[in-house]
Amino acid sequence: MNSAMLLVYGAPLALIWGWYLRRQQNVERRSVTARERSAAAGFAEPASLHPVIDTVRCIGCGSCVKACPEQPEHHVLGLIGNKAQLVSPSDCIGHGACRSACPVDAITLVFGSAQRGIDIPLLSPRFESSVPGIFIAGELGGMGLIRNALSQGMQAVNAIHKHRPRARGAGALDLLIVGAGPAGFAASLTAMSHGLKFATVEQDSLGGCVFQYPRAKMVMTSPVTLPLVGRLRFGHTSKEALLEFWRGVERKMNLPMHYGERVESIRREGDGFLVRTTRGEHRAASVLLAIGRRGTPRKLDVPGEELPKVVYRLLDPEQYKGQDVLVVGGGDSALEAAASVAENGGRQVTLSYRGDAFSRAKPRNRERVAAAARSGRLQVLLESQVRRIGPASVVLAFQGRELELANDAVIVSVGGILPAEFLQKVGVQVETKYGTA
Repeated sequence: MNSAMLLVYGAPLALIWGWYLRRQQNVERRSVTARERSAAAGFAEPASLHPVIDTVRCIGCGSCVKACPEQPEHHVLGLIGNKAQLVSPSDCIGHGACRSACPVDAITLVFGSAQRGIDIPLLSPRFESSVPGIFIAGELGGMGLIRNALSQGMQAVNAIHKHRPRARGAGALDLLIVGAGPAGFAASLTAMSHGLKFATVEQDSLGGCVFQYPRAKMVMTSPVTLPLVGRLRFGHTSKEALLEFWRGVERKMNLPMHYGERVESIRREGDGFLVRTTRGEHRAASVLLAIGRRGTPRKLDVPGEELPKVVYRLLDPEQYKGQDVLVVGGGDSALEAAASVAENGGRQVTLSYRGDAFSRAKPRNRERVAAAARSGRLQVLLESQVRRIGPASVVLAFQGRELELANDAVIVSVGGILPAEFLQKVGVQVETKYGTA
């Protein structure tokens, strides 16, 4: 009887246990492969906010892996040796869902690492910088997620309304908001709800970093209550849908947004500040910097760069269908732009890079470029540089000679001038984080 019962109940249990072990082995194998691939490509360091796992507390349940919003597109977290590990650090966006999902509180979110520090402005609990009257919210302060940036923009303006003096003198503002991304957008609504005299300046367009996302990119936010608008229930939505909603709010509320206006300097003037921009001057009692960490796009400084066909980000690859396009750069954004335009019907797409290899780009982007080049849709010119840009052509220095190509559009993706120097000129102190919260 005992033997029969053992056979009846033991055999299925053995099969289930065997299936479970094989499944765990496969999960670990994929995690090890992802970790090795990241290390081999030189992407073993996280870009910003990321999780650190306490392996003593970790019980290997995998809740953090399942909660990561980047899965399955990116293998950010994995299980190795029945413990959670950050296997693809450069793909982590610092969402924090892993920490919330951990049942044993084994995850801490930190900035930087022992090998790579990250500069974060020193801020008070009110988001005020080391310069009294200058506040920072959003990505520049280390919180690039939409939901966090929205919340910080609101909290910073609430603090300004409660603790900062109003403007004195005709034409002066109570608050100048710099940046119209998530933090700046929420800050603008909050300022209006408090009756502050304010303006918002943005060097690009509404949405900031969200506006620069590729077409149809899915973005994640969380339910949030905005002043004058009410409860937003956006979750997993497209970039276009989110921006269209924000534009509708901007029009309805008649927010004083000034686009295409870049701040050049901020200096103390009496009890407030004089802010000089590319379009004039603003006097304000307080300033809120709601700008990104990417800074201002770096330019080529070549003749013809002022032509309207030259842009510094790719928004919609289909707009270049049937056109001759030059993409300049060797990082991920340049490779993604070149591959996307080539895949979406660009007539003759050329990728120009001054280096001899795309060593800074992720493997999947290098593979896309290589595939497009093999198919003939993309021409790759390494060790080349743009010399001048004309209305219908571009001239490159390539292999000791000048090469002229027919051209309808130029996409420059050579990085940005980071705001660190700007903050230093303003007097804002920063702290380098080496794996600390």
